[in-house]
This record gives sequence, C-alpha cells and structure tokens, in this order.
Amino acid sequence: MPAEVGDVAPDFKLPSPDGDVSLADYKGEKIVVLSFHVFDFTSG
Repeated sequence: MPAEVGDVAPDFKLPSPDGDVSLADYKGEKIVVLSFHVFDFTSG
C-alpha cells in the first residue's frame, strides 16, 4: 500500500558515521522530511 501525503512514517533506524539514527530520535523535536530518489545512480 503506497504512502499518502500526511501519513505518519513508521519508526526506522539508519546507520550513520556517528551511530544509528532513528526517526524516533526527532519525534516532537524537529520537522523531518523524507525524500526518496528511486532512480538516482541508475542508468534508467
């Protein structure tokens, strides 16, 4: 099921040089914008 504008993102963790970063780390602290670039670094 695709996400819709305004949907709440599920919590997830991503690796970073300073340790794992979780979406929950920013909840209530900052506005977070998620942007996915599906065709970056592809020949298509």
